[in-house]
Amino acid sequence: MAKITKTAVDKNLRDMVFSDLFAEEGCTGEYVKINDRQYGILLTDLNGHQRYIRIGAIVAEERDDMTAEELMQSEINAYNQKQADKAEKAKAKEKKIAKDKAKREKEKEEKENDVQ
Repeated sequence: MAKITKTAVDKNLRDMVFSDLFAEEGCTGEYVKINDRQYGILLTDLNGHQRYIRIGAIVAEERDDMTAEELMQSEINAYNQKQADKAEKAKAKEKKIAKDKAKREKEKEEKENDVQ
């Protein structure tokens, strides 16, 4: 069997995904093919402005060191870890803000007590 080119394989995969996405009835607008990788649609945002939204399909490279399932799971795990790290940093920032505020208030109180 002849090997099908990467370009043809990737295009076929994107076409399958786009067909699946647009199979449902009741779309809010018309999706227009931009190129082999993207479709676009014009929608009105909550502020009443017309916006152009692009939907793209990216085909991940084949890897010798992991299966497609492993690659997908590794990307999910990396995303979840980044979200957890962001939440931890935000929590630490909130604690520091509260601590600094308490320190400023204490210093202000001490200063007022020294003045009296």
